[in-house]
Amino acid sequence: MLSENLSQVEERIHAACARAGRSRSSVTLIAVTKVFPAQAIVDAYALGLRDFGENYVQEFDAKAPGLPELPGARFHLIGHLQSNKSRRATDLFQVIQTVDTPRLAQRLHEQARWPMEVFLEVKLSGEEAKHGAAPESLSVLTAAVRGCSRLQLSGLMTMPPWSEDPEDSRPYFRRLRELADAHHLPALSMGMSNDFEAAIEEGATHVRIGTALFGKRVKR
Repeated sequence: MLSENLSQVEERIHAACARAGRSRSSVTLIAVTKVFPAQAIVDAYALGLRDFGENYVQEFDAKAPGLPELPGARFHLIGHLQSNKSRRATDLFQVIQTVDTPRLAQRLHEQARWPMEVFLEVKLSGEEAKHGAAPESLSVLTAAVRGCSRLQLSGLMTMPPWSEDPEDSRPYFRRLRELADAHHLPALSMGMSNDFEAAIEEGATHVRIGTALFGKRVKR
């Protein structure tokens, strides 16, 4: 099942890249494994996937001991990071995609044991449940992160409001690309199972895909 799903996702990525005049190699597929067991990561790794996304530090902390050595695997934190979990996050993840304040950036800088790749999460919708920095605060936040020698700033990340229609997400993706261009940031983490093709067409370099690979999550 996973193998078939991955083939279908790859076909969709290739088609979106072709429409955008981009190479497949310009897009990193992040397999989102939240709620799924460690074995799902092992199975996906065996099929060639190397980037994995988790939403919660505590969940991945419990899952990590069940993972064998996976050379080349990179784990991305794609959920909101509370300051009191930042130290453990620096132990577990190679990439933090949800830096949204200078204070959090400073904590990660102080606690990181190796150079850590980070993205700045930007809030582009009015949804109260969403986290992220306001677009107008990006200049200050970008400068703060660039002043942290243990952090490597790659780009921006966002999560549009959920919609069945991927075209509803396109304006948010376009806006994030404009912000990235304005701040000279090359990477864009945007797009999930329902709208990643539109994200790729708007410049996504990282797409975060869970359901299309692993199936629907069972709420706990």
